[in-house]
Amino acid sequence: MKIFEGEKIHLDIILQSKFLKKPESHCEPRARRGAKQSHFEDLRRELLSRKYSYKTVKAYTYYNIDFLNFTGKKTTDINDNDIKDYLLHLAEEKQFATSTLNQAINALKFYYGTMLKRKFVYEVKRPRRDKKLPVILSPEEVAKILSSVENIKHKAILMLTYSAGLRVGEVVNLRPTDIDGKRMLIHVKGAKGRKDRYSILSVKALSVLREYWQRFKPETWLFEGARAGRYISIRTVQKILERACQAVGIKKKITVHSLRHSFATHLLEGGTDLRYIQELLGHVHSKTTEIYTHVSTKSLGKIRSPLDSLALNEKE
Repeated sequence: MKIFEGEKIHLDIILQSKFLKKPESHCEPRARRGAKQSHFEDLRRELLSRKYSYKTVKAYTYYNIDFLNFTGKKTTDINDNDIKDYLLHLAEEKQFATSTLNQAINALKFYYGTMLKRKFVYEVKRPRRDKKLPVILSPEEVAKILSSVENIKHKAILMLTYSAGLRVGEVVNLRPTDIDGKRMLIHVKGAKGRKDRYSILSVKALSVLREYWQRFKPETWLFEGARAGRYISIRTVQKILERACQAVGIKKKITVHSLRHSFATHLLEGGTDLRYIQELLGHVHSKTTEIYTHVSTKSLGKIRSPLDSLALNEKE
């Protein structure tokens, strides 16, 4: 079909790297390869009954399988040292980021603490958070990226992501009915934390969307994927952005989420109140949104470097 021209189909990264990839036999004893997803069917059912997201169910199941494979024990024999050893393994050997370690802790706490009522799990200390600033694109860089994309579907995806500050999972899950052209709003449903919200709809993005709609007439999903009845994959969207960055020579290490970071920073630099930006992004806590004050050039651009005030003897 023409709607899929120029697209590459990729298997979900979680399925690639976690569930389908077998452990390396040269570094893991046979006993550590015994746990299977079926062993945690009770965990999966409990998570689904509590309306946890698909990604969370997959991640929690994976970490509990990986943990048992690491220890080579049964769930009834697990103690606090086993958990500490596993987290140390993830931190030192696997070099996992703090956010990933916290997800592993959440997964183990839910199963052993919430479900099996094992109190020792709650004594595990969480690692200190990494204080990393997001990579921000300049308005000129965003313009170059969007202008370089000729495929109307790909252009609409990237324009919506940037213009509304959407997460990549939110943009791929959009339905045609979520676009409100009269009120100039986008209805983001079931976002992070299972919360709905509205974000702004750009006039320019709407114009491109209408052109895309007239050409392809999407039905179930606004951006349909290669398989019938499925939306475009997150990995495909990431590849679209990577190709666009390569085409215009942008070498910053960015992801689709960088467009969301850039949206927030550009709004802040344009004078938009931080509280409104928080609402548009769907942040629960204002502290999460405040990170953009550290990457905004609105105030930093007014500061003059002391070097510029020195009288230097320049060699001719």
